[in-house]
Amino acid sequence: MCATCGCSGTESAEHGHEHEHEHVNEHEHEHAHPHHEHEHAHAHDHDHVRRVSLEQDILAKNDRLAARNRALFLARNIAAFNFTSAPGSGKTSLLQALIKRVGGRFPLAVIEGDQETARDADRIRATGTPVVQINTQTGCHLDAQMVNAAVTALDPPRGALLLIENVGNLVCPAMFDLGERAKAVVLSITEGEDKPLKYPHMFRAAGIVVLTKIDLLPHLDFNLDECLANVRRINPEARIFQTSTKDGAGLPAFCDFMASQVAVTRA
Repeated sequence: MCATCGCSGTESAEHGHEHEHEHVNEHEHEHAHPHHEHEHAHAHDHDHVRRVSLEQDILAKNDRLAARNRALFLARNIAAFNFTSAPGSGKTSLLQALIKRVGGRFPLAVIEGDQETARDADRIRATGTPVVQINTQTGCHLDAQMVNAAVTALDPPRGALLLIENVGNLVCPAMFDLGERAKAVVLSITEGEDKPLKYPHMFRAAGIVVLTKIDLLPHLDFNLDECLANVRRINPEARIFQTSTKDGAGLPAFCDFMASQVAVTRA
């Protein structure tokens, strides 16, 4: 695993994932030779410094590309949102519901990120919304270069709402800026109320937190107040929405908020 993003380092350059990770097994030395311990410790220090330097280079490159994306979005009045979550939280269903409610009010475009398959892109395409699928293969997140390539392919018009559905992962996407207006973390109540405490970097980076599947509250041992308190403990400024794509609860408020962000961007 890469200490920067968890990727295996085998991503192809065609996906814009040019991580030249160094994977050092710090236990592959001969313990039977104690007189080499100093040399081994020195080698470990060198490997650590090299790894940290590589991580900084990767993130710095991504930040430069993200700044380019952000400038493009600003120039074209595009409201871009980066949706992150653990697998199975209901991100795609949430985006489908959003598209259904705001479609026709302004242009829409979607970028779908998954390791494999185009299943989610097919679901979005069925709504009539332009979509590009990015398959990261062994990669655990989208990066700014992938998004730039997808935006080039989509060519969304001025004033569009761009929805980016990241790979299901609550760790790595927190570190990779895509040039978005805000990150939106989607949290299903089936995951437990302690998720914000377990993954604080992701929730701290989010401007929006969307609780999903709240129609299941009567059937689960889930403490909603505790979950909300945990979110606010990590990120007091986050906008929180409680939604269900099953019965429509909370969707009007969430969709109205997203529409207001488009209006602000277009203005």
